Amino acid sequence: MKAVLMTAAGSPDVLQLADVPTPTLQAGTDLLVRLKAAGVNPIDTKLRKRGTFYPDQMPAILGCDGAGVVEAVGSAVQKFRPGDEVYFCNGGLGGHPGTYAEWAVVDERFAARKPASISFAAAAAAPLVLITAWEALYDRARLQAGQRVLIHAGAGGVGHVAIQLAKLQGAIVATTVSTPEKTELVRQLGAECIIHYKQTDFVTAIMDWTKSQGVDVVFDTVGGTTFSNSFAAVQLYGDIVSLLEPDPATNWKIARNRNLRISLELMLTPMLQGLVEEQIAQAKILEQCARLIDQGNLTIHVAQTFPLAQAAEAHRCLETGSTTGKLVLIIDS
Repeated sequence: MKAVLMTAAGSPDVLQLADVPTPTLQAGTDLLVRLKAAGVNPIDTKLRKRGTFYPDQMPAILGCDGAGVVEAVGSAVQKFRPGDEVYFCNGGLGGHPGTYAEWAVVDERFAARKPASISFAAAAAAPLVLITAWEALYDRARLQAGQRVLIHAGAGGVGHVAIQLAKLQGAIVATTVSTPEKTELVRQLGAECIIHYKQTDFVTAIMDWTKSQGVDVVFDTVGGTTFSNSFAAVQLYGDIVSLLEPDPATNWKIARNRNLRISLELMLTPMLQGLVEEQIAQAKILEQCARLIDQGNLTIHVAQTFPLAQAAEAHRCLETGSTTGKLVLIIDS
């Protein structure tokens, strides 16, 4: 099969299209999936630059997100049969092969039926960001109806689905953006307060919006000083959830004085730690999101697609930091 191999850590040029053996079923619960599309995520670019979690297993096939058609099933498979369309987040961290390929093997317990109403490209763009936003807002922050939430980078991959999940929970949403194009997208998704962070201090804007109270929840998808500066935008006893590791130099004084609850979200933990029940729970999130998508209550914004052979170019595009929504590799298998 054709696959994009990461031959070493480095620039996007280390991603090379190659012929590799087609994977085979290894366990009774395995599915062999003919991939139609693969999502491109920041974790892919980070692993490519610094090396995977399994440096002794090189070359590697990156890509956690995939969507495709089940072609064969293991002897113990119960949920799926050949011909079913599925989407999932599995592999691609340097151990189990990822989705930058024509075929993938995934345990049926970690896959969900693809939303019938959207393309394979949109489905492949969805899993990692849906699970991340769901866990961050619903599990970590315990977001409730009527609460105010600030979502940083609301037009990004995680941000644009986080706005929708917050609205579905009945929350009132503020978000930060950098361009008019992104303003229009987040407005369409339901954000009530849109802050152009390059022109306006977001803390000042939030305190004006909330009459100096602060928001109940901040969801930080950016990290760095955005994380620490957000402390002052959260109300007393509020929540802040970040996707990034806090800088060792972070000054925690404001967070402590405001008695904030700090949470960290890494949806890859179950995969990295081999936590089967938690991976099953994440697949159930995808099942719930598929229903929301097919009901017209949740949309996935695909900004641009690339042929599989142009994975390196997709990485270059993502690393500009200016993309809206998601980037996807289209696989002609």
